[in-house]
Amino acid sequence: MSHITDLELHFGDRALFNKISFVINSSDRIGLVGKNGSGKSTLLKCIAGIQPYDGGKISFPSDYTIGYLPQDMDFSFGKTIFDEVKTTFTEVNDIQKEIDSITQEINHRTDYESESYLELCDKLNELNNRLSHLGGYDIEGEIESVLLGLGFSRNQFNDKTDILSGGWRMRIELAKILLKKPDLLLLDEPTNHLDILSIQWLEQFLLKNNKALLVVSHDKAFLDNVTNRTIEIIKGRIYDYKAPYSKFLTLRKERIEQQLAAYQNQQKKIKDTEKFIERFRAKATKATQVQSRIKQLEKMERIEIDETDDITMQFHFPPAPHSGKVVLELENVAKKYDKDYVFKEVNMIVERGEKLAFVGQNGQGKTTLSKIIVGELDYEGTVKYGHEVKIGYYAQNQADELDGEKTVFETIDEVAKGEIRKKVRNLLGAFMFSGDDADKKVKVLSGGERARVALCKLLLEPVNLLILDEPTNHLDIPSKEVLKKALKEYEGTMILVSHDRDFLQNLTNKTIQFENGRVKEFIGTVNEYLASKKLDEFTQLEQQKTTDKSENQKQQQSKESKNDYLQRKELEKKRRKLKNQIQKLELEITRLETLQKELNDKLMQPEQFSQELLNQHTEVSVKLEEAMQQWEKLTEQLLVLEDE
Repeated sequence: MSHITDLELHFGDRALFNKISFVINSSDRIGLVGKNGSGKSTLLKCIAGIQPYDGGKISFPSDYTIGYLPQDMDFSFGKTIFDEVKTTFTEVNDIQKEIDSITQEINHRTDYESESYLELCDKLNELNNRLSHLGGYDIEGEIESVLLGLGFSRNQFNDKTDILSGGWRMRIELAKILLKKPDLLLLDEPTNHLDILSIQWLEQFLLKNNKALLVVSHDKAFLDNVTNRTIEIIKGRIYDYKAPYSKFLTLRKERIEQQLAAYQNQQKKIKDTEKFIERFRAKATKATQVQSRIKQLEKMERIEIDETDDITMQFHFPPAPHSGKVVLELENVAKKYDKDYVFKEVNMIVERGEKLAFVGQNGQGKTTLSKIIVGELDYEGTVKYGHEVKIGYYAQNQADELDGEKTVFETIDEVAKGEIRKKVRNLLGAFMFSGDDADKKVKVLSGGERARVALCKLLLEPVNLLILDEPTNHLDIPSKEVLKKALKEYEGTMILVSHDRDFLQNLTNKTIQFENGRVKEFIGTVNEYLASKKLDEFTQLEQQKTTDKSENQKQQQSKESKNDYLQRKELEKKRRKLKNQIQKLELEITRLETLQKELNDKLMQPEQFSQELLNQHTEVSVKLEEAMQQWEKLTEQLLVLEDE
């Protein structure tokens, strides 16, 4: 059990924590929530012993261990992935070194009856018992299990950490912390660099772990699945709810409503009492009653309504300029680094108004294809842009690449052009940078605040193709909901790379899966895609596939025959043919629907009505019905082929 008592911390005149107190029990899995800049990350640092505070006390039992995963961290280089993770077992590694040293010495000794030799044997036995007690003989299996769960494949275990991106290095640090099995886990945005499968694995790991957890996350689904308690930080105070996030929202709303009703009743009673006192104060016959009412008011415990911070950014994307029907077309697009292909034979047509979700494990090419589309990477194949297509791009590390020495205002003002320059202050106000906040330097902003600045830059010029790569990283939940609402209202075409299940829900209408060098199209929402994959079992399936692939790869490759290869090629050919037929049918259906509407409008006007027009309308309606039936038939055939 950990105690945080009357914790105080001030930044200038602002009280980040105003004598906050709470207890962390051994069975608590707490979600720490609040606006960006409210102090969530700072509170974790205080508990971890990294951030000094002005007053109060943080206490733990003796021999209590803490594992802390920050948002930003320093990484070690020079070791392999497996060896770097293994460094977390300090005592086990030290014992193993001592065992190796003693074993080597014993092997060179011949004085088997001497006292020193027997002492060495006793020491070796003692060390082996200690190693067994610590589970030292099982650590390699544990490391393997955790690394696989976090998305690494076995053939990566011996890769140097130097070649990894920041997101993959963060996974290594997370693996080290999980393997330590501390009494209290402090995790600051652990899902930011994880794909959906790795998030699911982490959820299961944390649920099985019987130690305390305090986690900062803006992933609503993750919080609901992992936590059993929610602490909200608002303006230096905390509000504690014994419920996961979604239930907390309901309880908080009910609590505020109850407080408001009680407050209004109390205010009415106070007003009535004050009227009585004022009316009869001068009457001697009522003096006793008046004094009694005055004492009642003095003793009355005034009801206060819990503070809420409902201020959120408010914005809409500028109207999308009109573009051609086909916005983007990819033909046999491929990308390789050295001799290894990330993906190849990518064929895709993106039409005006479509909302696509790129999904798949990290490293499968989602960001790579996004960068190819916006022209930041070279590639093989053909990328064609439709008529008058204007692209807006939010890169995954966009917020981190802002110039820290510039103010928020300077960051936006320097790229604003034309009339929008006159409205920069208003625009920043919509993103919650009003007054002095607009003059803060970017380097002092929280991760979420920097993300809002980067998003603000997207609004400076109207575009009709938005490509957003992990736009919700670091955004708090209210800001994510505002962004989601704006994207729902956006009428242009959108490609969205995200691992946030709640954010993607009902936001896209087509899902593009990246897996093992292949890019497959699924017509439907992300939820429908996940349901089709039976995701609850998919995590285990992926892990098993990884295991099988590593252990049996050579055998499988040797057994693969030319006939198998030809069958796969034929299957892929059928898929492409069906996709082309479906796309042509969709264009024809759109044409017939437009023509049907035009004819219908004419038939509604008496002066234009004719038998010939009616016959034409009937003919178009029949063709449209036939096209729809054919589209349904081909789509079903494609779904069957996709599962093969």
